[in-house]
Amino acid sequence: MLLAPAPPAALAVDLLDASSLLSSFGAVGVAVVLFAETGLLVGFFLPGDSLLFTAGLLCRPGTRSGPHLDLAEVLVCAAAGALAGAQCGYLIGRRGGRPLLARSRNRRLLDGAARAEELLGRYGHARAVVLARFVPVVRTVLNPLAGALAVPRRTFLAWQVAGGLLWTAGLVLAGYALGSVVPDVDRYLLPLVAAVVVLSLLPFAVELLRARRRAAAGRRGGDGRG
Repeated sequence: MLLAPAPPAALAVDLLDASSLLSSFGAVGVAVVLFAETGLLVGFFLPGDSLLFTAGLLCRPGTRSGPHLDLAEVLVCAAAGALAGAQCGYLIGRRGGRPLLARSRNRRLLDGAARAEELLGRYGHARAVVLARFVPVVRTVLNPLAGALAVPRRTFLAWQVAGGLLWTAGLVLAGYALGSVVPDVDRYLLPLVAAVVVLSLLPFAVELLRARRRAAAGRRGGDGRG
């Protein structure tokens, strides 16, 4: 007797849901998602922060919800995806340059590009490459932007590795540590992931607020001179 095909809902994967991605693809999914988020402009919407934190939680022994993951495997896959993705984005920027970003009509992507360029100008290449890892969308755009602006290859490589390892290992180990300290923490998985998403967006919100204040101050100064 032929088995009935699985319903579409059972085969679907929610790309915006960290738990769904990890249940479907495990640690390998972490590598693929981080590569897409940090290396391909189309991956700016992917949940890198929440994915890393959730993966760390699911490495804790005795997890009841979601798959059980191996901590060492998650750390290796996360680092591999993030480092390879950033380097790929840089190479795309070296070859495609600014026209690649200029063709996009997505407002979030364009805002991210503005923030990325501001980071590079304010903090210099090294600090900007590291800090961008912790800001959603900016970490997607900064890598090709660094290539387009001809940031030295060795400088970019050294600091994207440092930032990538700090970002991936920090969030995975934070999730793992919380899961080890708080009993049955997986019961609160959704609120915790939501908190991580909100915290990851705070730097972007703060920078946006500062930019608006500087623009307003510039307008007031211009009116005063007039």
